[in-house]
Amino acid sequence: MKITEVRTTVVGAPWRDLTFVELLTDEGLTGVSEVRMVNKTATLVACIEELSGRYVLGSDPFDVERLAWDIQWAEYGRAGEVAQSALSAFEIACWDLMGQALGVPVWKLLGGRFRDRVVAYANGWYQGERDARTFAGLALRAVDAGYRALKVDPFGKASIELSPRELRHAIGLVEAVREAIGPDRELMIEMHGRFAPDVAVRVARAVEPCEPAWIEEPVGPENVHGLRRVREATHLPIASGERLHSLGEVGPFIEGGLVDVIQADLTHFGGFLGMKRLAGWASAYQLQLAPHNVCGPVGTMANVHLAASTPNHRILEHFNDFADPWVFQLVDEPPRIDPDGSFEVPDRPGLGLALDRDACAEHPATGGTIRLFEEGWERRER
Repeated sequence: MKITEVRTTVVGAPWRDLTFVELLTDEGLTGVSEVRMVNKTATLVACIEELSGRYVLGSDPFDVERLAWDIQWAEYGRAGEVAQSALSAFEIACWDLMGQALGVPVWKLLGGRFRDRVVAYANGWYQGERDARTFAGLALRAVDAGYRALKVDPFGKASIELSPRELRHAIGLVEAVREAIGPDRELMIEMHGRFAPDVAVRVARAVEPCEPAWIEEPVGPENVHGLRRVREATHLPIASGERLHSLGEVGPFIEGGLVDVIQADLTHFGGFLGMKRLAGWASAYQLQLAPHNVCGPVGTMANVHLAASTPNHRILEHFNDFADPWVFQLVDEPPRIDPDGSFEVPDRPGLGLALDRDACAEHPATGGTIRLFEEGWERRER
């Protein structure tokens, strides 16, 4: 089997453009994947086009080790966010093709079934005014949808600093959510790498009484020394890694004992091979994976396959119930949360879904990006 065509489709929505890649073959099979860039979508599309001619067209989709080596090493330059995302797009679609060709779901090729259901947590649910009553009400809606875990960023447009008044307000929001959802549901505190280390320490200590499941990215994604200061100042678990794109970048955080939960993104980390290697390394230190996932239905389904076959996978992030409801229409078999707050592991060959190009055409690219340092960013108004 040879890849004969690479087809890229960009779908636009507030906060995000979703980039879908389809690999067509000479045997009539089509594999699909998805990447959601925080920004630089046009750059990603250009990279996909450039690398397609060099390494993908004419290749055997089973040769994913060679594909990864070519893009990560033969290119000679550093494999950063854009190149690793392009590799993920190719690689995930190749696994979809492998599964279809062999008549088995992708998880069966990644190590087999470890679990029957994949627990998810809700994100993107707090699209309202930043007051305690609104946040509590929105949190209850997420609970009513079945979620047993929620994540929230209560810090407004904060960057580096946070005044005492702003800190009190943010903690009030967290307290309201905790009271609304009760003590038995997990609550994660997203910090988006906003803060200087001393500020992050103050925030971590202030939020401790709310017993969050973790605090996430308290300092910038590459700030090893700053994260060590936070680690030494709080007993709370720390999650990070969504903006790290290779094993080498994650190394200092694992070896330094600075994280409890690793959040590398399947669609930015080179695909399934990279994530399985990361999972193996993390397991040696008894660390868990909770992959960053802000994708639509294809990226989410790929994550379900990864989770099904990975013992130290903890929980999967999910936006689509609270983002743009029409994203489920972009594929024929979208992954959906069951009433118990989890995804069922699919049994269809490959990833188990196909892209609906007509539905995609109804939502052209918008250039949407997340604007974390602007007032009202969480309302997704643009």
